[in-house]
Amino acid sequence: MITTRPGYPRWHTASAQGPRSLNADAVGAYAAAGGPGIVFALADGVGDDPAAARAARTAAAAAARTAVHKGPVEAVLAAQRAVREQTTGDAVLVVAMPAEHGGYRIAWVGDARAYTWDGTALTQLTTDHTLAEYFRAHHQPVTPRMEHVVTTSVRTTEPHEIGTAETTSAGLLLTSDGVHKPLAGGGIRAVLAQPGTGAAELVDAALARGGSDNATAIYVEPLEAADSTTVRFPVAA
Repeated sequence: MITTRPGYPRWHTASAQGPRSLNADAVGAYAAAGGPGIVFALADGVGDDPAAARAARTAAAAAARTAVHKGPVEAVLAAQRAVREQTTGDAVLVVAMPAEHGGYRIAWVGDARAYTWDGTALTQLTTDHTLAEYFRAHHQPVTPRMEHVVTTSVRTTEPHEIGTAETTSAGLLLTSDGVHKPLAGGGIRAVLAQPGTGAAELVDAALARGGSDNATAIYVEPLEAADSTTVRFPVAA
């Protein structure tokens, strides 16, 4: 489905179940009437069951519908309230809200990521909230299993644990770990450097690289690139 929205950036979103029994990733995108732009959210359910999938959908929808003036941390807390009230599952989440200077304000829990991409340079804005990153920060040995153990989540996080970042870049990429773990930074750059590529190509490349998880991405192009919105995945209302 292709929807044209003059004045908004062109954005692509794609998701694939991969070898899992169901797709527990979800995305949300919402532009309030008269608001400054689109709020984007990507959630990854913790686990491989219907409760995880419902938690991801609930979190993404609640975060995306948070008023921009409240900020992205409040979007994560809104997702937390919705998940606690409506589901028994849990999810990790990254939210991007328009900023006054034309870039984005970011908030996240868990290992969902946000990057900027300007056509040449890929910059990671988030730091994974995982056991592996905790041990690295304390100069301790890390095992592969630690990469998959998150230390914050939508259901469990305290406000002071929510990660935040800000960017002036208009090019934005949000990913679940099913994309960024198989591809890493070099693989993501290699895909996006090809003309006309975006979220769908990233998802395909992650699975082709041997990804064993759900794979989901949102890619937001700079506003000057175009004024239409390309939707490749059901968007949370």
